[in-house]
Amino acid sequence: MRTFINTIILVFTMAGFAQDPIMQDNSEVLENVAVSVTERYNEKLALDAKQYILFQKKVEEFLIREEKIHNTLTGEEKLNALYKLRKAESLEMRNILTKHQFDLYKRLKPQIQPLSIVETKEK
Repeated sequence: MRTFINTIILVFTMAGFAQDPIMQDNSEVLENVAVSVTERYNEKLALDAKQYILFQKKVEEFLIREEKIHNTLTGEEKLNALYKLRKAESLEMRNILTKHQFDLYKRLKPQIQPLSIVETKEK
């Protein structure tokens, strides 16, 4: 019985430390960008230590997703996907930031993380 309980505890411990599948494609460059972006926000948002780590990991996660969009889509389809991604990122930041911080984050985001502009051919 004791071995069974130890096995269960080991399985849950390993699952708890397993990497997020999205984060497995992580690169050092994107991590550095995430740190830089987080620092810029932190200057205005005054994140506490826990928020800082969560915020940075969330930024990094969305940078990975953004890179995939840049590598696979073009034109208006790319812009629409980036817009939806940025909107999803903002919604997830709501879980990390206080209401006051989130309101300020929304105002800062277009300056710190501007959305790309796609030129379309005139018909």
